[in-house]
Amino acid sequence: MRLYINVDHVATVRQARRTDEPDPVEAAAACERAGADGITAHLREDRRHIQDDDMRRLAATVTTVLNLELATADDIVQLATELRPFQATLVPERREEVTTEGGLNLGPAGAPPDPRLVESIGRLSNAGIRVSLFIDPDAATIDRAAELGVPAIELHTGEYAHTYRDSNAALDRLAAAVRHARAVGLAVHAGHGLTYRNVTAVAAIRDIEELNIGHSVVSRSIMVGMETAVREMRALVDAARVDPR
Repeated sequence: MRLYINVDHVATVRQARRTDEPDPVEAAAACERAGADGITAHLREDRRHIQDDDMRRLAATVTTVLNLELATADDIVQLATELRPFQATLVPERREEVTTEGGLNLGPAGAPPDPRLVESIGRLSNAGIRVSLFIDPDAATIDRAAELGVPAIELHTGEYAHTYRDSNAALDRLAAAVRHARAVGLAVHAGHGLTYRNVTAVAAIRDIEELNIGHSVVSRSIMVGMETAVREMRALVDAARVDPR
């Protein structure tokens, strides 16, 4: 399983003072030294954490692979086509949200797809970028994603992260969604709200190829340093894959 570390919240700390530290690019290098398979960064329309210059520097310095999360904003899609990260993950955005609250709304079966989404997928794909869609673990939505011709999806694990202490229901739905996605030919990634306490059960789902984890690792890094925080998460993920469900 690939472990991608999201460095957004390194930039969140920096932007609290509008200064030049801590640097998400330096953090990304530390993550790679500690065994991360890739770096994820979300360039939001409101630029609340990661900035355009951060993305340019990440694109120039990341030695593993770079996954750019973005909405369908024209200027950000344009920047992505110029930088050509390995992967672009399209996500929904609302200005008032604290963090991404759910997956993309791909509409009901049979309805025409969002033309802005279709255009963004086309522009990114034509630039040679692997496109993934961030969606909820729902079979109908997975089918819509497959119809859009993307090679991969990232399943939103927020419901599981909020309820795992009380019930296995969300985990079971997630596992079923993974199986369905693989059956229709999609590569499956997962992320949102995953922590050192809850990642093991998700990492143990056999057909998930990639996890994107950010806030928990950045939070842990304040206490133990970034490289140690990544190594601890790496160890949990790898241990879970010894006997996947």
